[in-house]
Amino acid sequence: MTEGLDFDEFAASRARRLFHLAYLMCGDWHQAQDLVQTALSKLYPVWGRLRRGDGEAGLDAYARKVLLRCYLSHRRLRRSSELAVDEFPEEPSIGAHEGSAAALRLTLIEALRQLPPRNRAAVVLRYLEDYSLEETAEAMGITVSAVKSLNSRSMTRLRAILGPDRALLLQD
Repeated sequence: MTEGLDFDEFAASRARRLFHLAYLMCGDWHQAQDLVQTALSKLYPVWGRLRRGDGEAGLDAYARKVLLRCYLSHRRLRRSSELAVDEFPEEPSIGAHEGSAAALRLTLIEALRQLPPRNRAAVVLRYLEDYSLEETAEAMGITVSAVKSLNSRSMTRLRAILGPDRALLLQD
């Protein structure tokens, strides 16, 4: 019974951070909640084995890896349900909201949404979660050179999407 309580404590303490990661990857509040629930439900059956592993850091890394795999798997399954639109929405511009951190964050999230799922996951893990190249490659199940390639193409695309607004996003 102690294992169930330990899992509950882990889930309660990590759910918010996992949600933030999921939201950055998928850009949808409800889908991020679903991804966290799915990831935690996949962790529960193997919790006893995981607890005996690498400690809390290992548990966190494994939880993020499961979340990433859930996200990529969900994206593959959803491709056929995307709806085509006849007009593109207006491009977001943050020029009028230069002082608003929320507007900057929304602009970044909108720009991330325009990247393909694997590219988005690579950028989020590498630059927003501060993973090393090796950690990103391991989490995604690809080579380090593939991570470099994904990130290079993704950052070029993000620079094009953000245009002049990118200077505001990169300020400290």
